[in-house]
Amino acid sequence: MKFVWATGSHPGRVRDNNEDVAFPESDGRSSKLLLIALADGMGGHVAGEVASRIAIEVATETTGNPERRVKTSNEAIIDAVLEKPSLAGMGTTLTLAQLDPIGRVTVGHVGDSRAYLLGADEFTQLTEDHTYVQEEVNAGRLTPAEARGHPKGGLITRALGLGRDVDVDIKRSRLTAGDRILLCSDGLTDMLTDDEIAAILAKGTPSEAAWALIEAANQAGGLDNVSVVVVVVEP
Repeated sequence: MKFVWATGSHPGRVRDNNEDVAFPESDGRSSKLLLIALADGMGGHVAGEVASRIAIEVATETTGNPERRVKTSNEAIIDAVLEKPSLAGMGTTLTLAQLDPIGRVTVGHVGDSRAYLLGADEFTQLTEDHTYVQEEVNAGRLTPAEARGHPKGGLITRALGLGRDVDVDIKRSRLTAGDRILLCSDGLTDMLTDDEIAAILAKGTPSEAAWALIEAANQAGGLDNVSVVVVVVEP
């Protein structure tokens, strides 16, 4: 199998700075193992950008499986705060995926950035949001419809930088030719429904799909930074 990918990031229509970081930074094509990642920083005007940048740099430079990459990034963010106390309180989401040309994907995930898999007949969210509203949905106290647009929708319950011990969700799935993988920040999923995302993701080249998603999020309000990584699986 081969992978063709594109990334895109935009500050949105409301915020001046962009605390999202996507990897790879440029579009490409490969028949080798592919690592993609996305981080959405938090913790102030500067600190959020620092946390997300550290997460991506360390995760992509670390060797090993997705869980090790994510945990090493978490340690690096905490160490950065110890070295520079003015960064205290910074944190970030991190969602990354390793795509193997033999036909499988392994996702490591902390936070509320998401990974999706678009197959021939199904659009699947591979990650679960680590948020207050998702916990309420899991407990049966909120419906998915009630959770969307909930005033506490942005309250994250798990992120990198909050403590030395971090639980990393791991998801493994099979890949077939024609599948499309999407990583995205909540600047996309807060603006568009899954059906809207799937419809846009299905069309065009990876670059066309990536920028169409960003444009649609901005047209819907663009209330947050929006970043995406799109991968198309080829035979």
